Amino acid sequence: MQFISSSFILVVIVLLIFSSFRILREYERGVVFMLGKFWKVKGPGLIIIVPGIQSMVKVDLRTIVMDVPPQDVISRDNVSVKVNAVVYFRVIDPQRSIIQVEDYYSATSQLAQTTLRSVLGKHELDEMLAERDKLNADIQKILDAATDAWGIKVSSVEIKHIDIDPTMVRAIAQQAEAERTRRAKVIHAEGELQAAEKLVQAGDLLSKSPSALQLRYLQTMAGMANEKSNTIIFPLPIDLITPFLELAKKLK
Repeated sequence: MQFISSSFILVVIVLLIFSSFRILREYERGVVFMLGKFWKVKGPGLIIIVPGIQSMVKVDLRTIVMDVPPQDVISRDNVSVKVNAVVYFRVIDPQRSIIQVEDYYSATSQLAQTTLRSVLGKHELDEMLAERDKLNADIQKILDAATDAWGIKVSSVEIKHIDIDPTMVRAIAQQAEAERTRRAKVIHAEGELQAAEKLVQAGDLLSKSPSALQLRYLQTMAGMANEKSNTIIFPLPIDLITPFLELAKKLK
């Protein structure tokens, strides 16, 4: 009986010894508590924990990719959209990530969801679609500042999808078509204005030089003569017409 109890005690001691050894990988750290109070951060490698007196919580230091579920967002111009995103973060202070917050992953996820809705709700739909990089940077800065007390570093935020209601998609397409039509009309009007300005300049230049006007007159006649037409043209010298033009001006 004494032999059995001695063997049992020996087995328990051996098990306690083996349970006191822990191995932490290169990307892991162990937050060690002694009698419930924080003691130190250990790792990586082989560490020894005194059973019953010390306890350890492992923390992964690698970058975590967290998928933010789709959020219902109402933009500043009252358009309802669904937006989801991806957040990249990692633990930089194992002590604070365990002591300052109960579950840093869940807390970061909830904060990312509320921040996503808050930031996007301040912008119009066009800004969400066209300025996605700026919105990513704004969300990342807010999350990084808020999670700093938990020992978390948010390195990047990427908006994945912005889902719009089908009726809004048709409205946006009609708006884009109307904008293209408007631009085409503006470009056409600008072209007409430039052409009119050039014609006025050409007219002023020709009126100041009779020889240039006569040369232009002859070029026009030569061009008409090359065309296949039954029209007969009788050229008149400019000098013959000029007195009549001056007389007409005086009568006015």
